[in-house]
Amino acid sequence: MMTNTQQEVMQFIKEQDVRFARLVFCDIFGQIKNISISASELERAFSSGISFDASSVKGFLEVEESDLLLFPDPATLSILPWRPAQGRVVRFFCSIKKPDGTLFEGDTRSLLQETVRKAALQGYSFTVGPECEFYLFKTDENGRPTYQPLDEGTYLDVAPLDKGENVRREICLTLEQMGFYTERSHHESGPGQNEIDFKYGTPVEAADDFITFKSVVKTISDRSGLFASFLPKPLQGESGSGLHFNLSIKAEGEQYSKFEAAMSAGILNRIQEISLFLNPLANSFERLGSFEAPKYVGWGRANRSLLIRIPYTSGEYRRIEVRSADPACNPYLAITLLLSAALEGIRGDLPLEEEYQGSAYQKKTGRLLPSSLAEAMELAKNSDFVRSNIPDRLLTCFLEAKGAEWRSYETAVDPFEASRKAYFLTT
Repeated sequence: MMTNTQQEVMQFIKEQDVRFARLVFCDIFGQIKNISISASELERAFSSGISFDASSVKGFLEVEESDLLLFPDPATLSILPWRPAQGRVVRFFCSIKKPDGTLFEGDTRSLLQETVRKAALQGYSFTVGPECEFYLFKTDENGRPTYQPLDEGTYLDVAPLDKGENVRREICLTLEQMGFYTERSHHESGPGQNEIDFKYGTPVEAADDFITFKSVVKTISDRSGLFASFLPKPLQGESGSGLHFNLSIKAEGEQYSKFEAAMSAGILNRIQEISLFLNPLANSFERLGSFEAPKYVGWGRANRSLLIRIPYTSGEYRRIEVRSADPACNPYLAITLLLSAALEGIRGDLPLEEEYQGSAYQKKTGRLLPSSLAEAMELAKNSDFVRSNIPDRLLTCFLEAKGAEWRSYETAVDPFEASRKAYFLTT
């Protein structure tokens, strides 16, 4: 399925009896959207785009300026393995443009592509490897999701305590059929909680893979009579679900280790300002600060509760691991801001303070991650760094939506239940 050009795609479509194509994109909050077109419409999609009503997509456009166009990226063609072998269905990620041909400011995938291009002009290239946790819940007799986890397993348990191993296996095999390779999978600490780690790729590939991953996990779980939730904190008193980003960098052939300190320092310097985009829900802040989810703005080599961990690795697997993000984020925005902060640290040759862990770091610096959605919004709103990397229109829409969410959360009789109920089915 290695295709890079429109011509190669059209040849593949013909040879493989493809009848439909799904044109996939994300809203500014990371929610996957798609339009299905017949294979005969693909040539038009490549040349002229496929229009959709952007006023119906949260955070995009108002009704008086609602037309936007999807242009499929031929390099992202992938068969959907769960669809029939006859009359196959393929999927493309898309760029979003206005009718005049200019890129739409809310197209976060194109925003990340531009960040990668700017880094390349400075001589830097990144790879990103996500590690994602999620919960599997039982459904009721009508197929509706419940809050009852699939099992009572704990970290690295095996069957019969781990009842999710067959689902994880099916997820990994399905992803492999789509050209997406996972490195490891296992039961996580919480009841019904699982983790699957991806092989690293370019920043855009990693973000695309994460969106694909969520879609596949939800689809395979549903086919197994289960419900998969990527909510950061679906169960009170249990582990939350994180999305850890492993970041590596090369500079014109030089090894990553030369930039390790400055890259980490740049992210630590901006992490409070960008937390809104790594932890975008009121529910996100129910997770931070407990069960190894970070609370302090610190780093270390062994302690897994720290914000940045620098594992004892070498060669191609040498990296830093940013542990504060959660799977409710828009990965294109999250990676854009992490890379921009890392580049700022490298350009400024920022020093990385000596390693501090837990309360020792807090006592020295007084720096904590935001403790609420409101605090994260305020930090982002007042950040020149955020405004220099996120288009004004996108940022305004994002803040307005999060403000409405916070008002609903802070007035709720049971804030945790309100934060869970609001996004349990959609995250």
